[in-house]
Amino acid sequence: MKLKVGSLSNPGFVLHNASPFGKNAVEVKLTEQLPRKHPVFPVSLVKPYLQTEEDKFPSRKKNPTPPEIVEVEDSPGPVKKIIKARKVRLNGKVWRQYLVRRKSQTEDTDKWLAEDAIRYGNLPLRRFRASRRTEWSHQ
Repeated sequence: MKLKVGSLSNPGFVLHNASPFGKNAVEVKLTEQLPRKHPVFPVSLVKPYLQTEEDKFPSRKKNPTPPEIVEVEDSPGPVKKIIKARKVRLNGKVWRQYLVRRKSQTEDTDKWLAEDAIRYGNLPLRRFRASRRTEWSHQ
């Protein structure tokens, strides 16, 4: 069987090119934001869609919850010293916390507090950050 140049009359040729993708490719519907992207992707890049609570209830607002360890400063007495700092990740957000020791209290009463929760902690925070800078510069 001979195929003429410019002819699509050969059934094998037409069936072969009828679909640009096979078992290992998927055609997806793209949004208007991606008009020039090719809509065919390998199956290995495709993940199943899982409906989330946000999809089921779009009007429901989700409030970011603070970390469990963050406490509002309730014990009396000013901050004597900030000992350590750490970052806590909760719900995809990073929170910075400080281990705080109060005046006239011992090590066993040290608490992890968020920067917002430390009342009158401006000066101790500055001292702590300055001491960290000097530690890094000496290394």
